[in-house]
Amino acid sequence: MVLSVLLSCLSGLFMTGQLQDSCFPKPLTKEEEDRYVELMAGGDRAAKNVLIEHNLRLVAHIVKKYADASTGDDLISIGTIGLIKGVNTFDRSKNSKLASYISRCIENEILMYFRREKKYAGQVSLQEPIGHDDDGNEVSLMDVIQAENEDICEEMDKNNMIRRVLDRVRNLLTRREREIILLRYGLGGTEPLTQREVAGRLGISRSYVSRIEKRALCRLRD
Repeated sequence: MVLSVLLSCLSGLFMTGQLQDSCFPKPLTKEEEDRYVELMAGGDRAAKNVLIEHNLRLVAHIVKKYADASTGDDLISIGTIGLIKGVNTFDRSKNSKLASYISRCIENEILMYFRREKKYAGQVSLQEPIGHDDDGNEVSLMDVIQAENEDICEEMDKNNMIRRVLDRVRNLLTRREREIILLRYGLGGTEPLTQREVAGRLGISRSYVSRIEKRALCRLRD
């Protein structure tokens, strides 16, 4: 509820040009941030919401680089999606700063939006510098767009989802169900197999594979 109210205010202030740092919750201290990150890692949703709300200012500052009157409202929503992805996928064991990581996620989400809408080239210079890489080389927007692995947040989000699915597969399914689901959907790091291929590998009929797969998927959905 607090987040939705903040977003509504954020959109209105952005469009009227009245957006100031005072519009946002105060930044967390390093000690506070570390504590909330630890709580979030333990499954505390309230802590996650605090981290999102206290980093909304990053959305505003990044959106200012790209927005005009026609896109500002959209970009705030898009940037907030990136913020939420960044908080959800942040891994404190990587020794990266939370603000740096989620800023990259916000920017990635906005760049993907421009690519989808085919508006990017006409609004922002592709050669505009946006920072430096680890070696001190200047990085432009074109470099970001062309980078093969630019969407690190989406990749980590996908990996986290796979880990959650694997956890449920291991804990909820029987040995045979687990074996068939892993082979069928390539969750064991291999290419997905057809029901016929799975049947041949396990020495059972394709119809039997189909029945077990259907039963396992129903259990996972429940």
